[in-house]
Amino acid sequence: MVDDISSGGAMLDGYIADGDLHPIDAVEVFATRHAWDFDRMAEDRIALSVAGLWRTYAITLVWQPMDETLRLVCAFEMSPPEGRTPALYDLLNRVNDRVWSGAFTFWHDQRMMAWRYGLALSGGQVVGAEQVEHLMHSAVTAAERFYPAFQLVAWGDAAPEKALQIAMAEAYGRA
Repeated sequence: MVDDISSGGAMLDGYIADGDLHPIDAVEVFATRHAWDFDRMAEDRIALSVAGLWRTYAITLVWQPMDETLRLVCAFEMSPPEGRTPALYDLLNRVNDRVWSGAFTFWHDQRMMAWRYGLALSGGQVVGAEQVEHLMHSAVTAAERFYPAFQLVAWGDAAPEKALQIAMAEAYGRA
C-alpha cells in the first residue's frame, strides 16, 4: 500500500553508505525490505508489482548510464471504449497540468496508462534511500490519486473536468 512505502528508506541507508551501490541494486534492496514481488530482468532493469488501494501496479525502473538517469514507469491496464479516448486524452492534459514530478501517458496500442519519471543522477551522483522512497511513493500516489478519474471518464461517461474535480476533492479530503 502507499503508506507502507515510506517505511523503508531508513532501512536502505545502511546499504548505501559506501556510495558504490548501483541504482537498480538500491531499488532491489528497497523492494526486498517491503517484501514486494520483483524481477531483476538485467543489471540495469527491475520490474516490481506494488499493491495499491485500487489495483496492483506494474513498476519498471531502468538505469540509463549514457545519460545517468534512473527512469521509472508505473503502468496499469486502461482499456477505454474507442469512443472515450478523446475524453481520456483531455483528462490526461488536465491531470498533467496539476502534477510536477512526472507525467501520465496513455499507450493506446498496449491499452496501458503509464506514469513516467526520470531521476537525473548526472556527474556521478549516487541514488539515496530517500530518492528511491520518493520515486516509489510519488508513482503509486499519483496512480492512486487519479485512477478513479480515469475510470470515471473511460467507463462512467463523466466529463473530464468533473472527473478531475472528484479526484482533486478526494485528495484534499484525505490530507
